[in-house]
Amino acid sequence: MVKRATDRRVIKTKRAIKNALMHLLNDRDINDITISDIAAQADINRKTFYNYYSGVHEVIDEMEDDIISHVDEALTDIDFIDNLENPYLIFEKLTSVISTDMDTFGYLLGMNTNVGLLSKMVDLLKAKVKSVILPVVELDELRLNLMLEFMITGMVAVYKRWFNSDRRASIDEISRQMNILAFKGLNGYLNLDF
Repeated sequence: MVKRATDRRVIKTKRAIKNALMHLLNDRDINDITISDIAAQADINRKTFYNYYSGVHEVIDEMEDDIISHVDEALTDIDFIDNLENPYLIFEKLTSVISTDMDTFGYLLGMNTNVGLLSKMVDLLKAKVKSVILPVVELDELRLNLMLEFMITGMVAVYKRWFNSDRRASIDEISRQMNILAFKGLNGYLNLDF
């Protein structure tokens, strides 16, 4: 019973630290935010911060890992092979995860110096797709790597650009357009007949 109370306090404190950091990112660059700033915003002392993190970038890293974990969970129940005919379900799942925490995604993707989340997202998606495609499709690894790098890096870049834009189009519309591009190519997207 005591352990549960401790776990809740830890979760609450870490959440306060992350929320404080996100709040501070509204006005400042990550490199201008100090531990004291975060502690003051989270209404904790510096010692409490250091009980959980060694620095600001470790908080960012944990926030990225939380997002990647949510994306991984969301994609676990998708049958990628069955959905190659109608892959929008894959994009719907990604959109769903992004929509649950738009602020965090926006902050992390908006940081020009931070490429951690992008790299982690690309690596996760490439590994996921590889693990299901290689056993059932005869494709040499070089071609598969090129295809995945092109598609997934492009897709993640589009999400990043959307977060850093005025967001006139909805995230659902962006996902629908990427679905067409990813699975019908440029010719399908532009309805070109060659």
